[in-house]
Amino acid sequence: MDNPGVTAIFAFMTHDSDLLIVGGGLNGPTLALAAAQAGFSATVIDAADSAVQRADNFDGRAYALALASQRMLSALGLWDRLAPQAQPMLDIKVTDGRVGEGPAPFGLHFDHHEIEEGPMGFMVEDRFLRRTLLDAMAAHPAITHLSRETVVAQDSTPAQVIVTLASGRVLTGPLLAGCDGRTSGTAQRAGIGRSGRDYGQSALVCAITHEKPHNGVAHQFFMPAGPLAILPLTGNRSLIVWSETHELAAKITALPEEDYLTVLRPRFGDFLGEIALEGQRFTYPLSLTLAQSLTGPRLVLVGDAAHGLHPIAGQGLNAGFRDIAALAEVLTDASRRGEDIGAPQVLERYARWRRFDTATLAGATDMFNVLFSNDNPLLRLGRDLGMGLVNAIPALRRGFIREAAGLTGDLPRLMKGDPL
Repeated sequence: MDNPGVTAIFAFMTHDSDLLIVGGGLNGPTLALAAAQAGFSATVIDAADSAVQRADNFDGRAYALALASQRMLSALGLWDRLAPQAQPMLDIKVTDGRVGEGPAPFGLHFDHHEIEEGPMGFMVEDRFLRRTLLDAMAAHPAITHLSRETVVAQDSTPAQVIVTLASGRVLTGPLLAGCDGRTSGTAQRAGIGRSGRDYGQSALVCAITHEKPHNGVAHQFFMPAGPLAILPLTGNRSLIVWSETHELAAKITALPEEDYLTVLRPRFGDFLGEIALEGQRFTYPLSLTLAQSLTGPRLVLVGDAAHGLHPIAGQGLNAGFRDIAALAEVLTDASRRGEDIGAPQVLERYARWRRFDTATLAGATDMFNVLFSNDNPLLRLGRDLGMGLVNAIPALRRGFIREAAGLTGDLPRLMKGDPL
């Protein structure tokens, strides 16, 4: 240990929880459950009202979970509750084209039969995933969930972190985790800056019902203004995520439902028959934003608080889950060695593990968006020929399939489906 005196003091201190987690969306509760599996206690500080988050109505939100993320949820004992509501993604088709013209002749086709592990991923609606996490937290004696609470101040000493809530309550623990999104107050209070850029695009998100079955196929259609993803949900339903300029997205969002569909139809095509909207519509600006450090004194950043990515490959939540799996493993191994889980050398192991993967993923999504979100004829020809080449070479194609499934790189134990 770097400082045995601090370690000795730490051993006799009483804390509210081993891990104080700011953010009650999806990453915060998942981190709490992973930490609890390893024997840590956790407090989740959640600004939202948990009763509202348990609402059963479909609001149009859903997530593409890579196979590795599904394995982690299984290792945490959550997947059996989610499986009945999950839609496997069996194929992924990637094409280029223009609105109203259909896809270009060359493209990529990823078939899950080309790998042994099974479906490349699963689509899960927000309402099911969120409620499963809330129920699991409520049932675990080591987890405290503070609903409708916000942090107004945080500080650290050599032996602990101190968090003050808006209610006046003060919490202490050896480690603080910021799971509070792209505008993370946890990072701001720690003086951690951000870098990145605005893409000049907004994502329009909605769910639709359609006449014909999707057969578990996910589509990524690249148009000059930005990509359009068609992601299969259970039944004859799909999630739509497409990009337009901020100005055009705002105009489309303001349209009545039928006019909105009139704009969507030529982008979507007619391969699934007649379509209709289901649930709410959402619009949010697209940007790349990276925290300049993943750690601070007795502090770690997780998920969007660490890295906000373009949704072009649907990897935002999956990247957050990788953060969680890596952090849980680092803390578990440190605790088993008798180390202070908030010590700088412990947190640096997490940062070192996630730094390269995060930078690589951010760079890849940024490059793909720049390369495909244009109508330059030379770039169009180059990317179409490139996709055709990858599609024609089985070894390359399988490599991309495994990447999409989250099966590449230095995987934490949870991402392999193994316990901590």
